[in-house]
Amino acid sequence: MTLSELAERTRFAIYTRLAADGALPPREELARQLDVTPQDYDAALTELAQTRNVVLKDGEVEMAHPFATRSFGFSVMGARTLWWGGCAWDSFAIPNLVPDSPEVLVATTCPACGTAHAWTVTNQGPPEGSQVAHFLTPADRIWPDAAHACENQLIFCSEGCVEDWLARTGNDRGYVMSLETLWRLAAHWYEGRLDTPYVRREPVAAADYFRSVGLHGPFWGLPEQEESR
Repeated sequence: MTLSELAERTRFAIYTRLAADGALPPREELARQLDVTPQDYDAALTELAQTRNVVLKDGEVEMAHPFATRSFGFSVMGARTLWWGGCAWDSFAIPNLVPDSPEVLVATTCPACGTAHAWTVTNQGPPEGSQVAHFLTPADRIWPDAAHACENQLIFCSEGCVEDWLARTGNDRGYVMSLETLWRLAAHWYEGRLDTPYVRREPVAAADYFRSVGLHGPFWGLPEQEESR
């Protein structure tokens, strides 16, 4: 869906500010930067939320994937900027998206046992590690509650920790992938978000992308087949 001119300018301002600083200034400052009234800025935010370009909470930007404005359990440290990664997917995407941060330190803790984990993640290839990512929410259900979906895209020590967490929380098993597959998923998913204009992928293109990085099955809107991580 094509955005209005103001909504696209607002989207671009939000994304470039988060990429550069890891945080957003007060809404009044962004409205002044865009040379619009606070009311027009709010209307642009509403349009961006309705078109799935940002996630709002209490009228403020909570997420502009792959960036977040609060902790979702992942920190992403570059040479000059510290970001909140919205989830495992988003955290691994940042060094692939931000041109002057091709190498970052991604840190989190295992939701099952609390073990701390950190990886040097680059735009050249996946980090080493035997840990696994578990995504709870199928791709076609991420919206409208994208924040909840992101809160449950997590990295665990092992599949054993995934099973322990699922038993404790009462959740059904979602999709488990290696760090290598996670990196491939993240590497090009957000391409273009720091450019303008930006157009989101349509569902068919998204499914083609998931297939190209080695994902399988109905969880991703793809035919069922034997999975290989």
